Amino acid sequence: MKLKVLVVAGDGIGPEVTNEAVRVLRSVAEMGGHDFEIREALIGGVAIKKEGTPLPDSTLKLALESDAVLLGAVGGNEFNSLPPNKRPEAGLLQLRKALGGFANLRPSFAWPALAQNSPLKAEVVTGTDILFVRELLGGLYFGEPRVWDQEAGAAWNTMRYTRDEVIRVARVAFELAQARRKKLTSVDKANVLEVSQLWRATVTELAAQYPDVTLEHQYVDACAMHLMNTPRNFDVVLTENLFGDILSDEAAVITGSLGMLPSATIGGGVNLYEPVHGSAPDIAGKGIANPLGAILTAAMVLRHSAKLEEDAQAVETAVRTVLEQGYRTADLVRGQQGVSTQQMGNQVHQVLSELIDRRQAMHAV
Repeated sequence: MKLKVLVVAGDGIGPEVTNEAVRVLRSVAEMGGHDFEIREALIGGVAIKKEGTPLPDSTLKLALESDAVLLGAVGGNEFNSLPPNKRPEAGLLQLRKALGGFANLRPSFAWPALAQNSPLKAEVVTGTDILFVRELLGGLYFGEPRVWDQEAGAAWNTMRYTRDEVIRVARVAFELAQARRKKLTSVDKANVLEVSQLWRATVTELAAQYPDVTLEHQYVDACAMHLMNTPRNFDVVLTENLFGDILSDEAAVITGSLGMLPSATIGGGVNLYEPVHGSAPDIAGKGIANPLGAILTAAMVLRHSAKLEEDAQAVETAVRTVLEQGYRTADLVRGQQGVSTQQMGNQVHQVLSELIDRRQAMHAV
């Protein structure tokens, strides 16, 4: 298997957690005899400092030549005074648009070993397994016009979707639901927004092509409540851009930490992978960030771009095993001292190597 991966570690804790994810990819490649070409480039605040732009042309060129892009995180408090189109986050939005991925997959899984870490009761979260499918190239983040008029003291953004944009992301969600528990929850605000009315009508129309999938609609505010009260009732959740951003972050409560959430953006020419958490400048450089979201993101690289399902499952099993062994970073012990980023990565790497060795020995029999 040959795979070209561009690593853009970015800012804050991005380089720290991405390093552990890259170690996993290299280990899988070495042990499985795969050819993974891993290159590095700048994005975000570090690119602004060195290149004067959050997305250098050289980075974009390398990204478009790759099979997958693995991102750490972007952003930092020192850039907050810049206009929105000059901040590190603008580079990420430009990269997403250039790569063309329109379906952002964000799994939210209740790890049994972390049931007590959630502020929700264990009996509420146990057994939860949700896959958010967030539309990523439309809505308020990309709609035009968008204006910040500082002199007038006013600003506005535009939420816009076309029927075709809704159909393509909804089709991804329906097909994923078919391979899971065959339930799809579409989230909107159709009682207020015309865009949501288009969204609901289009998803309802498309549902006729997937008679084996049960479709339900929920308003975004009701969905936010039900995610906390009855998370096990959800299977695949389909949302537009802004709603998906907020709801999938809220779902971190289910896993016990935002640091546990991976994501993959598919549908374009090059898939983009990134843990859901941000750059966390307050803990950057301290070596205490949780790398498991980034490592699980590496598993999604193996699943969706490399098509190595066994290896993806091995990475996920390694994470589950390490958690069951009691290893915790600071975010998973509620402020107490935990293991370091590197120590957590080392343990996952060790368990993963053992799993792959065992699998290869079984296949050799």
